[in-house]
Amino acid sequence: MAKSDVKLLGAWTSPFVMRARIALNIKSVDYEYQEENWLVSKSELLLKSNPIHKKVPVLIHADNPICESLIIVQYIDEVWSSGPSILPSDPYDRATSRFWSAYIDDKWFPPMIAFLFAQEEDAKKAAIAQMEEGLVPLEEAFGKCSKGKAFFGGDRIGFLDIAFGCFLGWLRVIEKAGGIELLNETKTPSLLKWAERFSSDTAVKELIPDTDKLAEFGKASGVWKGASSQNEGQ
Repeated sequence: MAKSDVKLLGAWTSPFVMRARIALNIKSVDYEYQEENWLVSKSELLLKSNPIHKKVPVLIHADNPICESLIIVQYIDEVWSSGPSILPSDPYDRATSRFWSAYIDDKWFPPMIAFLFAQEEDAKKAAIAQMEEGLVPLEEAFGKCSKGKAFFGGDRIGFLDIAFGCFLGWLRVIEKAGGIELLNETKTPSLLKWAERFSSDTAVKELIPDTDKLAEFGKASGVWKGASSQNEGQ
């Protein structure tokens, strides 16, 4: 398929865009990437392709736009079926992956945003406590989903790995800013080792932003004061 048939609108700081890029890498899809400078303005293509939310990521395939990161990942898995499977083949395992992916977006991600937006130390501490609490069931889920293997998806990166792993860049920013280790040997030993494996995978390692660069972006752009919630989709 020609490269021009597949295009991704994104932003390097967005974990949701990273989901789509990892999936495309896993499937070895050749695509064109368009960086959206949403701090200045949104492109006409973005506004046209996602008129409802006006946010990245947007995958454009054969002139058809697909929006929302996990929907995009599932679309990629279905369309490029000849590559390694991203979603589990077993219906129950598929449902379980989708359940925990929804948990991450609905329950675990909001405290992360709350920390980045927080002005008071008490608010930051509360957000960190919520993130730490939210990691406990994910540690347990890893044991069940991985079935003793390297990733949530088994021997290789799968749907749930992508859903959670995309946040590792910002998680490291928070760890550095807060002087803490959210992933650690005491409470989340399995997730700690998983994060190392995930980050070093060939489909991922070139996509995770540098921690200092990401932190500097947050400070310089004012994204920690609320801008990201208005411009990045899920």
